[in-house]
Amino acid sequence: MKLISHRGNTNGKSEGENHPSLVETTLNAGFDCEIDVWLQGGEWYLGHDCPLYPISFDFLERRGLWCHAKDLRTLEAFTSTALHFFWHEHDSFSLTSRGYIWTEPLKPLGNLSICLFPERTEQDFSKSYGICSDFITLYKT
Repeated sequence: MKLISHRGNTNGKSEGENHPSLVETTLNAGFDCEIDVWLQGGEWYLGHDCPLYPISFDFLERRGLWCHAKDLRTLEAFTSTALHFFWHEHDSFSLTSRGYIWTEPLKPLGNLSICLFPERTEQDFSKSYGICSDFITLYKT
């Protein structure tokens, strides 16, 4: 089962979510990480509601990142890269660039699904490819 930290959080939401140092720590702990990415004025940033933390494009090439494009400009830029990316807003399902199905809570799950926030529901995610959570350390064992 693929374990994906939501914005670098591992034991609940943190003020530093999406901060490059938190993302790095999470990757070094052996988890994949979903990050919120913006391309603004030719520069790359992390941040949920707006571009907050400047990063280099090289940062995005790290193994284990699931890049959530936060706007159309970013999504279009991703299409000419080898990055693992996706876009969603209020969709039940979104297909990632590598063929996984980013799946909202309580929606049907398949063997390519990434189940979001299983701690919020009692949904059986055992046959999913992976899960994404703010509490990803709960699922390590």
